Amino acid sequence: MRVCNCIRCENFPCKDVNKDAYRFPDADIDFEKIKIFMISEAPPTDKNDYFYMPDNPFYLQTTVQAFNDAGIEISTMKEILDLGVYITTAIKCGKTQYSISTETIKNCSDLLEKEINLFLNIKVFLLMGDAAIRSLNYIAKRQTGKKVIPSGSTYKIKHQEFYFKEKRVFPSYLQTGKNYLIEKSKRRMIAEDIKKAIDKRTRV
Repeated sequence: MRVCNCIRCENFPCKDVNKDAYRFPDADIDFEKIKIFMISEAPPTDKNDYFYMPDNPFYLQTTVQAFNDAGIEISTMKEILDLGVYITTAIKCGKTQYSISTETIKNCSDLLEKEINLFLNIKVFLLMGDAAIRSLNYIAKRQTGKKVIPSGSTYKIKHQEFYFKEKRVFPSYLQTGKNYLIEKSKRRMIAEDIKKAIDKRTRV
């Protein structure tokens, strides 16, 4: 089944996004096999850079590198899916500036919540960056009345254990974009989080 056929934004209420870059994953997904739900930030401006596009898109290149850094030798999106990892974005339209407004993150968290609900066997959430962290917090507050991840710098809290409805949650850093290639300390922490998520998946 394709997620893009199950969920869509009906009225595009957000004012600080590029609606031409609106995107949900367009790939056949076996929902039952997905154990790790990996949330990145936003789709790229160029649709050809998106994770699920053919011909080795840029967002996939850096994501593959992150898995390789974690000691997981894969090279394609199919291999990532075969690991039981599904990748999506917190924001469904492209960015128009560096930061994303609170209103937009909150709006898109409704769509992300519907997306999460398609997957019944999630064991782990990987939150790749602030937008993903804030988005899951909005979902958690609606469902449980409290946030999953406390406020503060990610590196200060990342060694604590967090759970959302008994599912382990790893707050991490963004694994896409050119900055990923140059921020070596964040690359190292991303790799550690991916390895922990994969290990957690195999123990539950």
